[in-house]
Formats: sequence, structure tokens, C-alpha cells
Amino acid sequence: MALTFSGVTITGGWNIAGSDGPAVTPTVEYLVVAGGGGGGMTPSSGFGSGGGAGGLLTNFGVAVTPGILYTITIGAGGGRATYPGVAPTNGDNSSISGTGFTTITSIGGGSGSLNSNGTVGSNGGSGGGGGARTGVAAYAGGIGVYPGSSYLSQDRQGYNGGAGSAAVSPAAGGGGGGAGAVGESGLISSAGGVGLSSSISGTATYYAGGGGGGGYGVGGNGGGGSPNNASGDATVNTGGGGGASPGAGTYSGTGGSGIVIIRYSDAYVAATSTTGSPTITTAGGYRVYQWTSSGSITF
Repeated sequence: MALTFSGVTITGGWNIAGSDGPAVTPTVEYLVVAGGGGGGMTPSSGFGSGGGAGGLLTNFGVAVTPGILYTITIGAGGGRATYPGVAPTNGDNSSISGTGFTTITSIGGGSGSLNSNGTVGSNGGSGGGGGARTGVAAYAGGIGVYPGSSYLSQDRQGYNGGAGSAAVSPAAGGGGGGAGAVGESGLISSAGGVGLSSSISGTATYYAGGGGGGGYGVGGNGGGGSPNNASGDATVNTGGGGGASPGAGTYSGTGGSGIVIIRYSDAYVAATSTTGSPTITTAGGYRVYQWTSSGSITF
């Protein structure tokens, strides 16, 4: 079929409703959150440090191509520290790859410090909290990916972890960084950094909160684990950082797994196919596709 306007003929029309077929969305909005880092511990003296939140990236108006398969990868949360001497691990990356996205990758959160090794918090999407040992030393928090200034900037993902403090007794590790704020130092409160709120799912939800450090630092809003919980584990599919070990000889919390959400106007037809069992909803004028395990989508 061909359409003619003022002497100009348009053929094909895959994105023109009512011509050769139904309209296919030209652009989408996305949220990509990586897995959070595992919390730190102190096998000897003092309190542990919080894990950093997974990196968070979001944007809208991103062009997509019909018929192209876009791959969705969901990062796992980082592993906990266990006694004696098992170090926590960083969270895994989450991503979308395919034409137009050029691979959007959120970096896994940095783990908290394993203090007996004298380590600082690990770098990541958000940095893990630094450790401290009573009467010995304190360590800096890990560095987050935050050179940008805009919430929608592609180089902004999260903040630094808080430093540990040996100036308090017992010594206290810092909180993990979050997508919205740095982790607090052990000298202040050891709280995990707050995450960021997004309504892309249709409901305002916080993601990527840092894990709480010290003995009493609360996890950041956005799934961050707290050391006072039974396990300190971060909330799954939020990218939250794991909570610290609440004392010597115990264990810390695991990081929360990541999530990927894509949405576009429901004026356009549904995706041709998906894998990975995403949750699919149509509400508020949008088609929303939400993955908690790896998969794909074809528009």
C-alpha cells in the first residue's frame, strides 16, 4: 500500500497506523538496575560495613528498531561475608543490548570491607562502605560511578560508600552508597545511602538503596539491608546493598538482585515476542515490561 500527500509518496509504513500494518513504537523508556554488593563484616573487632547499591540508569525517547531482538540481562546480588575470612562479593551488572541502546550497562554494587584483610569498600555502581577495627585503623568507602550531574545522565549510576570510623567504640564500618546519596560514615550513623524513586512500573518505587553499616546503620530506602535484621539481606529485585555483619564472628547480608523495566505508549502495539517471563501490564497510558530474570524483547 502507498500513501500520497502533495505529490510525495510513502510506501511501507510499518510505523504508520492504518497503512500497511499496526503502528510499532519508535521509542521507549527504560530503567536498568544492577545487583547490589554484599555487606562487609569484621571477624575480629568492631562492626561491619554496608554493601553498595547496584548502579541505576534510566532514560526515555530511546529509538528502537522493529524486528530486532533486544537482550535483557539481570544482575545477581553480591554474596555475603561469612566467618571465618570469606569475603563478600560485588553485585553483577544488568544491561539492555541491541540496536539503538548500544548496550546500556548498569554496574554491580561494590561490596563492603572484609576488615581482617585491611580493605576499603569495593568500587562499583555505588561504592561499598569502608571498614574499621577498634583501636587499629579505619578505611575509606568504595567509589561509585558518579561523574555526571543529571538524574538521566548515562554516566551517573551511584554514590560513594561511607568511611569506617575507629573513633567510636566499638569501631563502626560505613554505610554503602546508594543511587541517590553517599553512605554515611561510621562516625555519623553508618546508614546506607538512599536510592532513587521511579514510577516507570506505574507505581512510585525506590530502587538501589545502600546497605547499612556499623551495628545499627539502617539500609537506604530502595531495598538496602540493615545489620539489625535477622540476616541483613537486601530486598530482591531492587539492587539494594547488603547489610553489614552486626558483630564480630557473625555474617553479613547478601545484595539484592537487579531489575530491568521498559515501557512505551499503549497507542502502539504490543511487542512481537518476549522471553524471560517478564511481567506485562497496560495501565496509565503505557505498556510496561518488567524483568526480574534475564530474557529478551522484540518490537
